[in-house]
Amino acid sequence: MSGARGLPLPPSAAAEAVVRAAGLTKVYGGIAAVNGVDFTVERGECVGLLGPNGAGKTTLLRLILGNTYPDAGALEVLGLPVPARAGEMRARLGVVPQFDNLDPDFSVAENLRTYGSYFGLGRAALAARVPALLDFAALTERAEAKISALSGGMKRRLTLARALINDPELLVLDEPTTGLDPQARHLLWRRLRELTVAGKTLLLTTHYMEEAERLCDRVMVMDRGTILASGSPADLIRAHIEPQVVEVFGAGADAWLAARGAGQVERSERVGESVLCYVREERPLLDALAAEAGLRFTHRRANLEDVFLKLTGRELRTAS
Repeated sequence: MSGARGLPLPPSAAAEAVVRAAGLTKVYGGIAAVNGVDFTVERGECVGLLGPNGAGKTTLLRLILGNTYPDAGALEVLGLPVPARAGEMRARLGVVPQFDNLDPDFSVAENLRTYGSYFGLGRAALAARVPALLDFAALTERAEAKISALSGGMKRRLTLARALINDPELLVLDEPTTGLDPQARHLLWRRLRELTVAGKTLLLTTHYMEEAERLCDRVMVMDRGTILASGSPADLIRAHIEPQVVEVFGAGADAWLAARGAGQVERSERVGESVLCYVREERPLLDALAAEAGLRFTHRRANLEDVFLKLTGRELRTAS
């Protein structure tokens, strides 16, 4: 297959790749929202797409869904060229949008049955699928409830169940747990893990680094239209950040670092009223800090958020 400008897909892409892209590009107003990206999503993977506001994540999802036409490059989803055969592809796809768009005039079960009918599912198929999905979403007892009677977490679980009505080969989730309380978020995480254990392929965007670490086999960090890094959360942490982080608080943190701490710290960063000290061996630094009066400090292992902020910066982005 060739792309919009004759660009071939990479021959190394696995036959089991659910999404394959080469040189994928989309330009708005002279600015490349997606700038020549190459990537694959393998069957059975859960892949997270991370990036600050304006990184190009939404545009990339719209390209994958066939809702936006690329300006250059090649894209194949579920073995079909997109956007040329996007309609066929979407029949085998499930989508959980960022904002719930459930029909308020229908009950919980009616939302599932109606959506299933769009995929050509008959009464017999729906009679089997709907109760199973209500159970999966922990909504069996709310089957006849109106959407207005549901909590935010219930609505998100119903939206996930609706996306599964056609037993999709690829599930695309756009910030699936944004706005949920911790209990609702953890329940949704359990359901998504169940899907990955069952072999479903998931592609999700999220601003929650913990969510990406918990759910994703692999993450792609994106900014300014390009993919900066790709790998498992553990591999990205090993490749891009020192393994231990000591956060030092207090008015004397900068003076201490300049006078006595610099030789024990591999890299430091001022964040608000704290100094983040990145080290490979934390014990010497912790022992030295324990002897300092007037300084408070905490120690933790480096995480995906550290990697994300190192790659994309800490400045606040206001673009959507």
